[in-house]
Amino acid sequence: MTTTTIPATDTIDSGQLRQLRTSDPSIRILDVRTGGEFETVHIPGSYNVPLDTLGEHVRDLASVEHPVVLVCQSGGRATQAHGKLSTAGKETLHILEGGIAAWEASGGDVVRGDTNRWAMDRQVRLVAGSLALTGIVASTAIPGAKWLAGGVAAGLTFSAVTNTCAMAAVLAKLPYNQTDGCDIEGVLAELNA
Repeated sequence: MTTTTIPATDTIDSGQLRQLRTSDPSIRILDVRTGGEFETVHIPGSYNVPLDTLGEHVRDLASVEHPVVLVCQSGGRATQAHGKLSTAGKETLHILEGGIAAWEASGGDVVRGDTNRWAMDRQVRLVAGSLALTGIVASTAIPGAKWLAGGVAAGLTFSAVTNTCAMAAVLAKLPYNQTDGCDIEGVLAELNA
């Protein structure tokens, strides 16, 4: 068996991931997007554990002996997962720079499902933009409605500064973004195989 040279940095690009997958079959790819996003498109051989589920099983996931690469849409949720898993003691842990979007853009193989759900960042943009526009339009008749747009702007600013997104967390719980659920026991067994 070939021993993989894991990059010293916690962030790897698509080319490095392709090289690692070729040189070491023990590399595990953990996709932390919602089940709906995962069903739409994912990297072949990756495992889906949505970020909220990961938080509930962080110790079990941190005990996986294989090197793990975290993937999300663009990097934000993978960064949050990295923080949780690192704190729980996981050492051989990396983030795919640019997420599934960068992987696809670089020509990486993907599995496409029968569904076509919007990525979480696109859903957030739609809801935030709609709320802000509603606040501005409504403020022509109800002056206080402008604060709805202000609240959305403040939330987006906070989201950028903290690299978290409360709106995404709420949207992730909607039935549109759900699947039959993450079989965490099955995923853990596969990750440790």
